[in-house]
Amino acid sequence: MCYDRSAQPQTAVVDAHLHFRPFGGPPVPFDEVMGYLRETGVFFVNIYGIGQMLPVDSPCTYYLDCPGTPVVPTLKNDFANASNLLASAPSDIHVTLAMTFPDLASPGEILTGMDLLEREYPYMFRWMGEVNLVKQALFNNDHQPVPLDSIAEWGPFMKRLRERDIPIAVHSDLGNDDEPTRYLPWIQEVLDLYPDNKVIWMHMGLSLELTSMPASEHIDLMKSLLDRHPNLMLDIAWRIIDDNYFSKGENQPLYVDFLNEYSDRILPGTDFLASSKKDFEVYRSELAVTSRINRFLDDEAFRDIALGRNYFRLMGLDYSAPPICGTED
Repeated sequence: MCYDRSAQPQTAVVDAHLHFRPFGGPPVPFDEVMGYLRETGVFFVNIYGIGQMLPVDSPCTYYLDCPGTPVVPTLKNDFANASNLLASAPSDIHVTLAMTFPDLASPGEILTGMDLLEREYPYMFRWMGEVNLVKQALFNNDHQPVPLDSIAEWGPFMKRLRERDIPIAVHSDLGNDDEPTRYLPWIQEVLDLYPDNKVIWMHMGLSLELTSMPASEHIDLMKSLLDRHPNLMLDIAWRIIDDNYFSKGENQPLYVDFLNEYSDRILPGTDFLASSKKDFEVYRSELAVTSRINRFLDDEAFRDIALGRNYFRLMGLDYSAPPICGTED
């Protein structure tokens, strides 16, 4: 059957970036989040935890509410997600379970954590990330950029990821409004040292600290990196991308042209955080906003991004994105 874009939703059927666990406090129940997906027509999801949690005695659910409180790497959320999935695996939603525990500043410990998860939950974890390389929003919570020279020490766990064909999704801020490309060398180092790893750059490097970079400059940089690194993909999750770039001023046609041209290198997602303070309406709103640009994409790009063709190819899944009605497949 074909997909009728004039009558069917423009929202993505894949949420490749959804945090089932919060930074602190109780999460939205696992089955309830699965219900959000069914209600909105999302049939494929990456189950992220949060690799860095607030202390258990902290009253906060979000790190920005508690500057000065350390956010500490942990395996807890990965164990919780795997346990919940085993207890309540959906039959109608395809799930990819993600390892979010790695502390990239301590690469020598990552294989140990991977081995532990493999022993406890064999063959369940098929994704790594979101892992933080540079995240300015956490600087007030005892986080610093991973030392640039330590990226060369990632070899053992990156080799394991290659051997098992597991992608790694990296949060690496591009920069800030004062210095838009201040942290560009970090993601460049990863791509240069590990060209055979499947790397997904979260949020296209954008953040709340970088909201005023000219769209043309940002797009030219993305094109340059994609052209040089064939295993790189970009994640367009998080509503700040649409709020501050895709739908801002004269930017939209520039980004539509870019997404059409590089449509096979883009993954959709909401970056929803399943904190108990959020509910279905928040998820539905974030899916709508992060999918807003889909309606302007050409049919091939819509299939690649919104209908999941890129995700299926990346993960080697035996699914096909339907053709668009009125076109030949």
